[in-house]
Amino acid sequence: MMNLAFSYLPLILLITLMVKKNPMPSSKALPLSAVVAYMVVLLVFKQDARLVNANVISGALLALTPLSIIAGAIFLFKCMEITGALAILRKALDGVSANPAAQLMIVGWAFMFLIEGASGFGTPAAIAAPILYSLGFPALRVALFCLVLNTIPVTFGAMGTPVWFGLSLLELPQQSVLEIAQQAALINTIAAPIIVILALRLVVSDIADIKKNLLFILLSTCACTLPYLGLSYFGVEFPSLLGGLIGLVITLLLAKYKIGTEAVNQLAVNRPPTNRTVATEHPPKQTPEQTPENTVPLKTLIKAAFPLWGTVLLLVLTRLPELGLKALLQATEPALHISLGFLGTFHISTSLVASLTSILDTAVTWKHSVLYIPSIIPFAVTGSVTLWLFRHSSDSNSLKTASQQTLTRMRTPLFAMLGALIFVNMMMLGDSSGQNSAAVAQIGHHLAQITGANWTFFAPLLGALGSFFSGSATISNLTFAGIQTTIAEQLSLPLTTILALQSVGAAMGNMVCINNIVAVTAILGLQNRDGDILKSTSLILAVFAVVAGGMGVLLVRVGVGIGG
Repeated sequence: MMNLAFSYLPLILLITLMVKKNPMPSSKALPLSAVVAYMVVLLVFKQDARLVNANVISGALLALTPLSIIAGAIFLFKCMEITGALAILRKALDGVSANPAAQLMIVGWAFMFLIEGASGFGTPAAIAAPILYSLGFPALRVALFCLVLNTIPVTFGAMGTPVWFGLSLLELPQQSVLEIAQQAALINTIAAPIIVILALRLVVSDIADIKKNLLFILLSTCACTLPYLGLSYFGVEFPSLLGGLIGLVITLLLAKYKIGTEAVNQLAVNRPPTNRTVATEHPPKQTPEQTPENTVPLKTLIKAAFPLWGTVLLLVLTRLPELGLKALLQATEPALHISLGFLGTFHISTSLVASLTSILDTAVTWKHSVLYIPSIIPFAVTGSVTLWLFRHSSDSNSLKTASQQTLTRMRTPLFAMLGALIFVNMMMLGDSSGQNSAAVAQIGHHLAQITGANWTFFAPLLGALGSFFSGSATISNLTFAGIQTTIAEQLSLPLTTILALQSVGAAMGNMVCINNIVAVTAILGLQNRDGDILKSTSLILAVFAVVAGGMGVLLVRVGVGIGG
């Protein structure tokens, strides 16, 4: 019982610090919570000191992944801003539709859906949030909107990784994996209209404006989710990618021909100056004459859109296993091996896959695929090419300017991410046996005991808890799928349905994940708003969990998945 209480302690401390009346910035709350978690595993759980410290080192090194992605995304955004590509895209999008609801659905729903299917790693919000901000939506609302909507496609994530890899330790038959995918996609498809409308409500002040465009919103939502559901019957790699692509094309056509849309107020759509470098919650207002509806020449549009289509193209080329680039970028051999004494052995391959093994003479390792993580490829590459494409119309020091602004913006998330990843490693440190199991495992088992026979309704929350800690639906599935399996067997519940709920929960947990919140606020330049964002997204998470849990109960009652 004492171990269980101490398992909850760091988590309760973190949430309290971030959502109290005068919240502590995540850059301070996360390191402090990590210190408490460190003391708990060392003094209460009595884990081996070398193992604990090795995980501290591993956690600090793991922070390089989200930090490099944030830096790459900021750099790309700055390149688009400095060259004027962003202003051209904004004008072109106004040409498709000046309707704020349409713009939100095009960029924040369908486009993010596509990017999630190609990449994952928090890339969708990193790309979509700056675009929406440049269109004039307030930064805080943009952050909330992107976090909430970067959930439904995450169930399949980058080429189905959360499913085929996240559930791989269970060694399930292929048919069972497909059943899990189908049920998860069905639950998400039914929940999607509710979640999309709630997300829009975070941005749109007047609900009447949502009602005026409800037909368009529902058509756009279904344009992504219905193909997503259909594709889940054939495999797990392409539901999000192709569902997003189909949905984006349909949404653009719906917006272009004003199907289901009506003229609305300007809402929060007040354009910031094109040279803006630091986001504020409320961009300055713009008069109607500042938004000309002139069409952008196709050649100019293709050039200005290069950062977007170039990013998507590079992501697809480097994620499709059949093309061979994915394996090449992740190759660990041949490599140079350098002994660092008691710190471990450092390896660097010809593909720039860096790793550190035997950290402090333990089994703890760390690996970072420099070229595969979406930082240099595609963000830095497409950003640099964008500067070259606009070299005749932009400042000769544009590369230096973009780099300096990126480094300046990175100061805020540095300590937050270091604290977050060390915190995660401490909370997930343990073995599979009772008293010495990880804090997250003890919390998971405790939640299952509390809910008992009603576990089906609460199963998504365990998946969300995993994503809250780790920032990854894949890691949530790897961590909690085994626990979900044990609970399903003990309560005689259909395994495929419970694992589908785990997958849905792991995806919806993205909206409350501290890593993602820190990343999107860093990209938008928001200061000390992490706690406010966590409170707002938690409310929508609760709604999502009720819908998903209710669907799970219904699936069990009608016998779907029995025998899975």
